[in-house]
Amino acid sequence: MTSDGIAPSVRYWINTISKAHVDIGVAGGFTQADHGKSTRLKRLSRGDVIIFYSPRTELRAGKPLQSFTALGWVADDEPYQVEMRPDFHPWRRDVTFAKCKEAPIRPLIEDLTFITDKQRWGFPFRRGLFEVSSDDAERIAEAMSVDLSVDG
Repeated sequence: MTSDGIAPSVRYWINTISKAHVDIGVAGGFTQADHGKSTRLKRLSRGDVIIFYSPRTELRAGKPLQSFTALGWVADDEPYQVEMRPDFHPWRRDVTFAKCKEAPIRPLIEDLTFITDKQRWGFPFRRGLFEVSSDDAERIAEAMSVDLSVDG
């Protein structure tokens, strides 16, 4: 609830991450973005839906995948920092992940409004973490066999 007693509205996000890194996040119940920076993670709120798009199986040398690979709900109130190595302290958000199936993007391209240039459909994903409409999120969730009307 906000200070005026109104429940905040849910927002919908896509996070572009390799499948290997998505799998680590799902196992640990968290997400990272923008190579560990907190900037965009601060925009997320508890209860927001986050959908993961994986262009490749691995960060650099992986095979092309081009699929939505996980979906969940933000489960905390603000980013927190962890130490992965002495020289790397990325920021994270806790996520409650849904059971879902991977969904290839190609059958969805024509129906997703955030992809305005269907010939260069991959361009929006270069932003990393970005907001999408509820309609787009629902289309993707349906392809992943997730009902967004059920809270995470």
